[in-house]
Amino acid sequence: MHTLLIVEDEKMIRQGIKAMVQRSGVPVDNILECSNGEDALNLMHTTHVDVMFTDIRMQKMDGIELVRRVGELDDKPLIVAISGYDDFSYAVEMLRNGVREYLLKPVERDKIAEILRKLNAELEERTDEQNKDKELGLRQIRDLLDKELDEQKKKLIIDKYSLYFFDTLYRVCIYKAEKSKAGNSADDARHQGHEDSGSKMDSNNYSDQYEAISFDDQDGSVVILKEDMVRAFINNEMPDKCAGLSDVHEGLSSLLDAYKEAVSMRKLSFIKGKTCVYGSDKFESVNPNLKEKAKELLTETERTKRIQIIGTDKTEDVIYRWKQLFKVLENGQIDIEEFCDEMDASLSSIPQVYRDNVTDEDLKMVESLKKLSEYDNLSEYQNLFMDWLLNLNQRLGNRPDDSNIRQKIELARKYINDNYNKDLNMAVVSNYVSMNYSLFSYSFKGYTGKNFVNYLKEIRIEKAKELLTSTDLKVIEISQEVGYDNEKHFMKTFKAMCGVSPGEYRKNMTT
Repeated sequence: MHTLLIVEDEKMIRQGIKAMVQRSGVPVDNILECSNGEDALNLMHTTHVDVMFTDIRMQKMDGIELVRRVGELDDKPLIVAISGYDDFSYAVEMLRNGVREYLLKPVERDKIAEILRKLNAELEERTDEQNKDKELGLRQIRDLLDKELDEQKKKLIIDKYSLYFFDTLYRVCIYKAEKSKAGNSADDARHQGHEDSGSKMDSNNYSDQYEAISFDDQDGSVVILKEDMVRAFINNEMPDKCAGLSDVHEGLSSLLDAYKEAVSMRKLSFIKGKTCVYGSDKFESVNPNLKEKAKELLTETERTKRIQIIGTDKTEDVIYRWKQLFKVLENGQIDIEEFCDEMDASLSSIPQVYRDNVTDEDLKMVESLKKLSEYDNLSEYQNLFMDWLLNLNQRLGNRPDDSNIRQKIELARKYINDNYNKDLNMAVVSNYVSMNYSLFSYSFKGYTGKNFVNYLKEIRIEKAKELLTSTDLKVIEISQEVGYDNEKHFMKTFKAMCGVSPGEYRKNMTT
């Protein structure tokens, strides 16, 4: 029980009832007191009350009038009347107006405890029912995102479940799906009934912290946020993620439009490698001739060439042909749906062509690479794909010429160690050692045992640990010293790698 209100004009009796409530064994978070019905009614206009104990005879507004007026409120408490008069007419009037119990003074402690246990059980049952109704409402709201839902059903959902939706401005945010959940996406859930789809509501536990509605969808992880919570959510939860944000909307009837905008921006954020907002970011227009030229890469003939060249001694050609696909997507010459279809067709063909050489791990990777919504951005996806492709190319019998590769990787490692505190990325380093980006990525991991991002991250965190123990620099200064512009990103990375925050690490190492 959260809040109990005692309405009684005699202070000693109020305090006595309060003491009985506190000793009843029923947990009550807040016990409020009022000396008359008028004050109590004013209080309930602004404060939720679970249970109200009220006297009958009081000044300003008596208990009978108070109970009648409380009955007009939308948020009504459970009511217990306490009277010093054994008058049947009083009892009838109070019970007629919704009073649950009628007690005579002097009140017995055991009777108070018994009533509280009974009312608390009723409140818990009511809360359970409300939660079930809300969950059902949220599932129905989610069904509004089904483009095949007819207008009549949409109207029924909007009319019935607007109660459970925001009454303020909101946005829809979509970011990469969690791999453990994306396989059972909302695309499946919508066709398996409400019970299955409901199990995935608030999958990321954002409802309490951000008052959000969240679930996993075929387009990624979806979060519906009040407009005034968006900035905090993006800054705290998405500093290193590429999310798509809709424009500002109002009301359930606009939810599908907001969702479509977020889907569009998520596609753009995947390509651009940054969070994109509808109305601020947009797809660039591209010359139709360039688009037509790019479509040649989507033909079966070009696909066959890309697949057949794998395993030859033409490693640079392997890289070039496959990177063309990524390049035309990045330049806007093909859209992301065309790219997905082409990658799906290519990835399905590779195990068929090289069925005697692919492993179970290869097949798992192929299935993973078909699910673009599980990847944050195009660069991440491309790096993983090219690493796997070059590894397959090597296993099919042809290693890239590595006469100078080891030397170049050592040069790259030295460059990273000397420049870790600068704005460093794999493109800068691969260019510095004059290596193809994808070949560098593959070779770097092969020689160091780590991918470039994790290698750089480890160096930066090790340097940060040194500075934490050997200097008095502030955490924000240390984050900048080791190459992080965003202090929150640095702290999150540090804790993920070290198990404690930078401040806790310094305290542990210096005490």
